[in-house]
Amino acid sequence: MTSLLILAVVILLGIAVWQLTKIFDLTQIGSSSNDADSEIATDKDNNINGYLSFGFLAFIYVITIYCLYYYGDLPLMDNSASEHGVHVDNLMWISMILIFIVQIITQALLHYFAFRYRGKKGNVALYFSDNDKLEAVWTIIPVIVLSGLILYGLYAWNDIMFVDEEEEVIYVEVYAKQFSWDIRYSGKDNTLGKANVRYIEGINVVGVDMSDPNAQDDMMAKELHLPVGKKVVMKMRSQDVLHSAYMPHFRAQMNCVPGMVTQFALTPSVTTAEMRERAEIVKKVNNINKIRGEKSKALIAEGKEALDPYTFDYLLLCNKICGASHYNMQIKIVVETEEQFNKWLKELPTLGDQVKAEKAAAATPVAPVETAKPDAETVVDSTAIAHRIK
Repeated sequence: MTSLLILAVVILLGIAVWQLTKIFDLTQIGSSSNDADSEIATDKDNNINGYLSFGFLAFIYVITIYCLYYYGDLPLMDNSASEHGVHVDNLMWISMILIFIVQIITQALLHYFAFRYRGKKGNVALYFSDNDKLEAVWTIIPVIVLSGLILYGLYAWNDIMFVDEEEEVIYVEVYAKQFSWDIRYSGKDNTLGKANVRYIEGINVVGVDMSDPNAQDDMMAKELHLPVGKKVVMKMRSQDVLHSAYMPHFRAQMNCVPGMVTQFALTPSVTTAEMRERAEIVKKVNNINKIRGEKSKALIAEGKEALDPYTFDYLLLCNKICGASHYNMQIKIVVETEEQFNKWLKELPTLGDQVKAEKAAAATPVAPVETAKPDAETVVDSTAIAHRIK
């Protein structure tokens, strides 16, 4: 990579020197008619530029087709794992298809006109100030298309953000800090206790107000477990700087802002186990493990440990550059059946019990550690050694 960057810099420097040389030559042109005519483009020059424009058009299409063929599976536009993700993927597909069609038409017209109306000796350009019909066409069509996309997007957004008060949902807090995540679940009352960073102390790492009755049955976790088919309302906070909770497979992202609570609602539709069995995911996992296997061979040859095999997991990532270890700010998301989720949740201790246990441990007096007294022989030996040193 370093060699490639050096090569790119050398090429760019060469182009810069070449352009500076041309500028210098232009400043040295005299007032003779021969010198002036030498800088005027001829029909041959214009023909060459016209054909080059078609060549560049072909280059654009070839690169586009190449990227679609080799990298078309990289964008997350299928295999969504949430109910609203289907709408997001549809919106992305519609947008990309429209962009692709418009790109083909406009680029073809642009390069065609550059060739068709290239400079020729004796030709005079036709000038007109405006054309009402053309302006109406290229104004009305984009307005209709963009309005449709915006309305579809608003429909999907309202479906995500709207939570009916009578609807049965689960409340979860996603707490961001440099450079980790903490998860807090509401207990049996399904209500998260009040919280503020001023209450952060000991095991209470998210600053829950323990005087709030609703906080006593809250539970903390280092993994985000979600029940499939159940709507989850995520309350998001940040302890320090601006973070962004990004869950790519759920098509969900929301900023975590210091000093305020943001919200995002989603309904998981595919369990982790089901997603691991999908053909596309199996193919990607096998490809990753093939690369890791080749890397492991090199590491073993150097006397280092081999890489562990990769297993697919949903992830919660930070999508804002929040500091030096931003790249490492992630936790695993586990989507499971409601029975599995409830069983896992019951095994978590409540925050109230944890805080009580911590305070009890701090209040318990620590027994003094008895030190062994030196025996008489040791004292005598030490005194004798001291006299000898003197």
